[in-house]
Amino acid sequence: MSVMTDSGRDRRRFTAAVLGPETALEPTPVGDRVVRGVIVEATPYMLCLATPGGESRFLYERVTSFWRGGEVQSSDLRNGDDVVVLCSHDGRLVAERVWAQAARATGVIVDRDDDSLEIDPGHGRPHLTVVLPYRTSGRITVRHPRLEPGYVFDAVGVWRDGAVWAARPATTQPPYPLRATPPRPPTPRHATTLSGIATWYDPAWGRSSHLDPRARVDGVAYPALDPVGHDAECDRRTSCVPLPLLSAGATLSLRNDCTRGTAVLPVVDCAAADSWMCDLCPTCGGQGAGRIASLTMTAFVALGGRLEDGCFNATMTVHNGEG
Repeated sequence: MSVMTDSGRDRRRFTAAVLGPETALEPTPVGDRVVRGVIVEATPYMLCLATPGGESRFLYERVTSFWRGGEVQSSDLRNGDDVVVLCSHDGRLVAERVWAQAARATGVIVDRDDDSLEIDPGHGRPHLTVVLPYRTSGRITVRHPRLEPGYVFDAVGVWRDGAVWAARPATTQPPYPLRATPPRPPTPRHATTLSGIATWYDPAWGRSSHLDPRARVDGVAYPALDPVGHDAECDRRTSCVPLPLLSAGATLSLRNDCTRGTAVLPVVDCAAADSWMCDLCPTCGGQGAGRIASLTMTAFVALGGRLEDGCFNATMTVHNGEG
């Protein structure tokens, strides 16, 4: 993943100078209530994280909830866990919800060996090993009945021993392999507002989030990056949603249609695998099919998403005139 660069900021300034300031809005800070780091101490009353800015401490309330592949107690948190904390509205030092070791595997199945899969996430990234534990395998196969090479896969789980242990399917698997994807609508030249689903991804791959600056970037990976000036490994296909081409550094407004939270976010990476999917998100009864953006973990939580859900229905507005 590429963290926002000076070239992205220069692109916005140039666009604003030529087309007007309303076409290149500056990103809005969204993460005041979201912190990511590594556990250095967890007690029945308090959580201490190592973060890029130093140690951060969070108190628990009676309603504080914890997720580590499923709903757990605070005693199930472990030193060294990678953690995302959503702070309470009432105080920056009070945890409302804590996710530990959250992981996601999205891509194409390239191999299967008994209860494990090898997943190609696209965009030249390393293959992932996904373990299907017996206690969750039934739930996975209901939504992903064809666990065979060539079929897409998308599940949320936890990092364990370098692999993703799947806990629940994020969306529903298409009934055909990727190579048999039906033709899709052509990309429009001037689309500005589109509806679909927003997902999340981990730009730091669950590793050293207290040291890696990518872990705390608030931005989106986009399924339809303009091929001019971008890495050829952004192996996108024609998206289910007819998305306009955008460049890294462009900004877009994204609204969580379930919570009505809205933010202006920069495009920071390629979301190649999202262009392979044509799925629905079951949250709050959304009807739009297809993925329009993949938020970084912290941005997804800041806009009201729950990592275990994997998605929310969203409306995207493009401001930079690149459609």
